[in-house]
Amino acid sequence: MNLLEELTFRKLLYAVTDDDLAQKLETESMTFYLGADPTADSLHIGHLVPYIVARHLAARGHKPILLIGGGTGLIGDPSGKKEERLLLDENTVKNNVEAMRKQVLNILPTAQVVNNYDWLKPYNLLDFLREIGKHFGLNAMLAKDSVKSRLESGISFTEFTYQIIQSLDFLKLYQKHRCTLQIGGQDQWGNITAGLELIRKVEGSEAKAYGLVIPLLTKADGTKFGKTESGTIWLDPKRTSPYAFYQYWINLEDAEALSRLRQFTMLTPAEIQAIETAMAESPHLRHAQKAIAEELTVLIHGEAALKQVVNITEALFYNDVTKLSLDEIEMGFEGVNHLETDRDILLIDALIGLKLASSKREARTFIEQNAIAVNGEKVSDTSDMLNIDNALHQRYTVLRRGKKLYGVVKHLK
Repeated sequence: MNLLEELTFRKLLYAVTDDDLAQKLETESMTFYLGADPTADSLHIGHLVPYIVARHLAARGHKPILLIGGGTGLIGDPSGKKEERLLLDENTVKNNVEAMRKQVLNILPTAQVVNNYDWLKPYNLLDFLREIGKHFGLNAMLAKDSVKSRLESGISFTEFTYQIIQSLDFLKLYQKHRCTLQIGGQDQWGNITAGLELIRKVEGSEAKAYGLVIPLLTKADGTKFGKTESGTIWLDPKRTSPYAFYQYWINLEDAEALSRLRQFTMLTPAEIQAIETAMAESPHLRHAQKAIAEELTVLIHGEAALKQVVNITEALFYNDVTKLSLDEIEMGFEGVNHLETDRDILLIDALIGLKLASSKREARTFIEQNAIAVNGEKVSDTSDMLNIDNALHQRYTVLRRGKKLYGVVKHLK
């Protein structure tokens, strides 16, 4: 199958601007770009899909440019927003740009990374209006979906001009790098087509460029993909640990996992269909979830992180936390209740402090019923003390009630 057919198979194609794009992608090496504004110091999994599409294009010999909007990030994209974005200061944007640059190169190491601040900053207002603004009709700008949806609630002139600035990005990349294709989410259709129109007006009617847009992903209940009850799943390991990242994919429902398997992995269609067959025969083995979790954890965090994550997963499954390194303990038990102490503490008091028991009486009952494990070992003595000498790595004591309820005592030296 050709590239567009494969993207359709993966449900990663919403629309293209021209029908002849399919043939060009098969017969030429095209330079393409996709962009992201540095509104935070990390991408999250909701941003991943265009970068996965970029990986598919690159695998077919096309040349990627990853644009980080150091300039547009100071303006704010109105797409999909019901109210005005808060404007970020220049220092924050610069820091976000550098953080995102590292992340996007991690996803697509062969890409050229550019920052539109470099060509937007030198413009003065009069030159911008004379050279670029004259090519944009007000009626066409008002007709864009990203603008129409905001007319009633209100849109500032600043955000209204975003489509002009993004169009200028496409023009500059066309002129300097012969970039002839922009990819983005379906909410970027208006911005992409505005860029194509600007290229034709500035470079002449014979100038040819294209747009390819990707469906916006939502969960089965229609809510935004990438959000969970505990919050956003970030690519930055300081925001979302590799273990939490891995667990997000492992815990997908079967139907969603089968969809994400096509959308997020580089597995071939034949490999995907084999996993789909295996899922139908033995869904309890979570073939799709494991394939996605492993591939994406390696892509975002590397092989070493995947090894740590697998160690943590196996340790928790087999209730053997003694094999975990200090880093693995900290990663695996991030988010569970912690209790810090600089002295010996009675097990009963630790259970209450960690909310594994509501009272001393209940704590004693749990211990006597053999429901409490300390560092993986069941205990039955209600007078047990926890101290640093018996802590894992002389730092942590891991308590478990039943099979899945955990708490961690951190011993301070």
